[in-house]
Amino acid sequence: MTLTANATLTALPSFQVGHWTDPVGLTGCTVVLCPPEGAVASASFLGPSPGTREGVLLAPEKAVERVHALLLTGGSAFGLAAADGLMRGLETQGRGVETGFARVPIVPAAVIYDLGSGDPQARPTAESGLAALQAASSAPVSCGAVGAGTGATVSKWRGPAATRPGGLGSVFLEEAGVGVGVLAVVNPVGDVLDERGQPLGQPPGPLPQPQAPATAVQNTTLLAVATEHALTKAECRRLADAACAALARVISPSHTGWDGDAAFVLSSGTRPAADPLRLTDLTARAVCAAVRQAVRLAAEAGPQGRTSTVP
Repeated sequence: MTLTANATLTALPSFQVGHWTDPVGLTGCTVVLCPPEGAVASASFLGPSPGTREGVLLAPEKAVERVHALLLTGGSAFGLAAADGLMRGLETQGRGVETGFARVPIVPAAVIYDLGSGDPQARPTAESGLAALQAASSAPVSCGAVGAGTGATVSKWRGPAATRPGGLGSVFLEEAGVGVGVLAVVNPVGDVLDERGQPLGQPPGPLPQPQAPATAVQNTTLLAVATEHALTKAECRRLADAACAALARVISPSHTGWDGDAAFVLSSGTRPAADPLRLTDLTARAVCAAVRQAVRLAAEAGPQGRTSTVP
C-alpha cells in the first residue's frame, strides 16, 4: 500500500474540501469541490430516512452526468439552505452547466440531524455554504468535530447517557496503482465498532440496553467517495451501493429504520479505469477507517469542538 503525506480525500489532486463550523451551536457543513468541468456522480440511499437535495438526478438513468460540488451539512432539512450560497459561489467562479442564459452549478446535498446536540436554532445558512466553498483547499482534510460532523453523535440507541460524539473522518487509500478517498460524517443510531468488534467510546463493563429512539429522523451516516479513475454514472452507482453496504462492517446496527444513510461517488476521470474489484475493496476499507477515525478524533476534541488535521 502506498503511503502519502496527505492520507485524506484531498490526496486526490482533482478534489478540494472546505468546512464551515459553528463550535458553539454545534453544527456545520462541508463542501467537496469537484474540478471545474465537474465529476461524474451517482449515489446510494440505503437509509429509509434520507434528507437530500438533487438526489433524484444522480440516478443512472437521469440525463445529468456531472456535478460541480457536493454539500454535506448539519441542521437537518434546514441545513439544505447552505447549498444556495454554495451555488452562488460556484456561479461566480464560472462553474456550472451553460444553459445559454446562465451557468447552473449542479450541487447535490445531504443532511444529518444535529439539532439536539447544541443550539437547535443554529443551522447552516446560505452564507455558511459559501464560507465552506471559500475555505476549500487541497490541504489535508481537518477531521473530528468539524464541518458537517460538528454535532454528530453515535450510540443513540443506548440512550442519552451512552450517546457519544460522532464527527467527520477522511481517509485515502492507494494500492497497486488504484486510489480512492472517503469522507464520512458519522451520526448513526447504532454503535461504531472498533477493529475487534467492540463499541467505540463506551466504558468497560455492561452497556446500557438498546431502546428504540423516539423518532426516525435523527440519525444518518453520510459518505463522499472520490476517485480519479474513470467511471460511468452506472459504475458510480454500483460503487456507492458498495460503500453504503460497507457501513454494516463498522456500524451496528446499520441501515435501520432510524437512519438516513447515503453514499455519493465522484469520479474526475483523469486516470484510466481501475480494476473494479480492487476499487470496491479499497472503498469498503476506506469507509471503515474513516468512520472509526471520525469517532476517535471527535472524542479527543471534547465539548469545545476542537479539530484535528490528519497528516
